[in-house]
Amino acid sequence: MFGRRSGPPDTEFRALYDETFTILFRIARRITNSDEAAEDMVHDSYIKAVERWDIFPTRNDAKYWLIRVVKNNALNWIKRKGREQNVYQRYFKENDDSSESPEEETLKSETIKDVQRYLDRLPEKFRVVLVLKEYGLLNYKEIGRILGITEGNVKVRVFRAREALAALLREDGKDVS
Repeated sequence: MFGRRSGPPDTEFRALYDETFTILFRIARRITNSDEAAEDMVHDSYIKAVERWDIFPTRNDAKYWLIRVVKNNALNWIKRKGREQNVYQRYFKENDDSSESPEEETLKSETIKDVQRYLDRLPEKFRVVLVLKEYGLLNYKEIGRILGITEGNVKVRVFRAREALAALLREDGKDVS
């Protein structure tokens, strides 16, 4: 049971880990654009969760706490490393060992860079909800719990973020359907 002072039983921790690792990694990976940094942040968050296990009444409470910790750590990592754009550029200069043709790789890389560049231009409150929704694959209720806002407010922010993203694309002459 959650809330014990002796730390989590192996089965409870394993269930939490299995349920959250992919989500946490995607969020950290999207924000930092670094597999290594994302993995470190996720594992550090699990260590913190084990140390504070007694504060979580349920596994869902632990899950949302972990998401907040990973998101905040990732944002702090970006601040320490400088602008997010520099991190993106360094990542995309690395070789990608995929079986795509050079043309496909170039098109894919340019599209990803474009989307990231436009995301970077959004206000943080819009960028964060899109990252959690599209990269973290979280629902509105989960995002609301993480950010401490209502589900309705999350829906409004996601809508406005998508509208702002579309407006930026139109400004630059990109076709938005």
